[in-house]
Amino acid sequence: MRAEEMMPDDVNQGVINGVNVRKGSVGAFLANARILAAPETSVEDRETAERDVIEALPALQALGLFDVLDIRDAHLRAFVEAHSGPR
Repeated sequence: MRAEEMMPDDVNQGVINGVNVRKGSVGAFLANARILAAPETSVEDRETAERDVIEALPALQALGLFDVLDIRDAHLRAFVEAHSGPR
């Protein structure tokens, strides 16, 4: 994907590599990653963040996020790898 293929300001979602991607997917993933990394996170909040990450993985893969960035947190990396489809 090239920069000019990104969504303009007035578009909130689009299809990238055959996957519906909502604007804000990467930001939401980062927010959920912080929730999952925090030891004080409640069980309920952790479960919600895990569900949200799993739901977002196809879009994040379509964007190529994990092709250019590595997840440093070992637990989060293992979680993402366990729930990711083939690359």
